[in-house]
Amino acid sequence: MATREARFEELFARTRSALMGYAVRRVGDPADAADVVAETYLVAWRRLDEVPPGEETRLWLFGVARRVLANHQRGERRRLALADRLREDLSGWSPEPSTGEADAVGRAMRRLSADDRELLTLVGWEGLSRDEVAVALGVTRAVVRLRLHRARGRLAAALRVEGVDLQRCSVTGHVPGGRANAHPDLKEA
Repeated sequence: MATREARFEELFARTRSALMGYAVRRVGDPADAADVVAETYLVAWRRLDEVPPGEETRLWLFGVARRVLANHQRGERRRLALADRLREDLSGWSPEPSTGEADAVGRAMRRLSADDRELLTLVGWEGLSRDEVAVALGVTRAVVRLRLHRARGRLAAALRVEGVDLQRCSVTGHVPGGRANAHPDLKEA
C-alpha cells in the first residue's frame, strides 16, 4: 500500500498545476474547478493500476478530467433547467392572505426549536404519517411519537402566549379511540 500511495503522491505532485489550470479555464467558478480536479484524482486513485507511466500519465489525466468536466457541465445544465422550471411553477403561486390567527400561529412556531418545527410541519403540512416521519428523520416510530407529543405541548404553550384560543384547536395530541390516523389532519398535527 505504501508504494501505491507514494505513486499517487508523485502523480499528484507532477500533474496538479496542469490539471488545475485546465479546469479553471473551463469553468466559471474556482470551486467548481477544484471539484473537477478532485474527482479526476479520485478516478486516478481508483484506477491507479491503469494509469500509464511517464508522460502519458498527464495525457491520461487530461482525458479523465475532460470526461469529469463534461459530466459536471451536464449536471449544471440539468440543475439550471430544473431551477428555471421551478421558478416558472412558482411564478403563479401566491400565499394565502394572512389572518391575525395565522400570524399568531406563525409567531408561536418561531418560538419552537428547529427540530420541533420540522417535526410538526412534516406531520401537519407535509401530511406524513408517524412511520413516514420516522423514516425521513432516521429514527424509530417510538422516538417520533415521544418527540411529537412533546413538540405539541410546546406548541400549545407558545400558542397560549400568543393568545390563540386552544379550545377551537385539538393540539392535545390525544387520539379518540386510542388509534392514530395514518395521515393526520392539520388539527392533529
